[in-house]
Amino acid sequence: MPSDDTERNPEARGASVLLNGLAVLEAFSIQEPVLGVTEIARRVGLHKSTVSRILATLEQAGYVEREPAGGRFRLGLGLIALTGPLLADLDVRRVAGAALQRLTERTGETSALMVWNGHEAVVVEQVPSPKQVKHTATIGTRYDTYESSSVKVFLAELDASDVAHLFERRLLAGTYDEHTLDAYTAELEQVRTQGFAVNDGRTSAEEVGIAAPVRDHRGVTTAAVMLSAPRFRVPPALLEVLARDVAEAARDVSARLGSSA
Repeated sequence: MPSDDTERNPEARGASVLLNGLAVLEAFSIQEPVLGVTEIARRVGLHKSTVSRILATLEQAGYVEREPAGGRFRLGLGLIALTGPLLADLDVRRVAGAALQRLTERTGETSALMVWNGHEAVVVEQVPSPKQVKHTATIGTRYDTYESSSVKVFLAELDASDVAHLFERRLLAGTYDEHTLDAYTAELEQVRTQGFAVNDGRTSAEEVGIAAPVRDHRGVTTAAVMLSAPRFRVPPALLEVLARDVAEAARDVSARLGSSA
């Protein structure tokens, strides 16, 4: 129900409509790419009639598509056109391609470039493993689990108070209690010291993830290079070898961005 202020203020009403539209788009995920009106309404906390109107507008703009059978919705190709200029303007994405390709050729596993989105790491580029059995993630996939290797890399660059804030607001996925943060803070210190982070089956028993920071000319971490592989192909003795490969690829991208580190 809109507040009196919203009803009297067209600008506030317009902002509310925009935020509701964005909430509807964000309801879709890699795990659940197709949703019905009722499902979306439940997720975003809006009435079904409101969600239906928003979806009709988004469909007209090409941002969602209605499935022929059942009338459920999925994200539309119009979003690619919307985000294309942003992806094309990411310097780090442009210069990382060759390094990712070499990393995949050297290791035989999937490499990806991640950027930070406040509380989650987002895939913006990927070179899939040539092997039949592999781990991949489509561009746009978001990782928000605190045990994810790429998330660790970005959180290792934050002040301890900022990391604590993310935990307090439950913005990081995963199981944790009041004792988790202390152990995690120590782990982030280790990530800073060694220059890479490892997720050895913590978020998925079948997957290993290794990530290292990419820094720009200011020394600021602007991205992360991540390698993902089926866990059965990565015995403990190979972890350190792959970690060195990932760190080297990240340094290569950093150098191309003008980093002297």
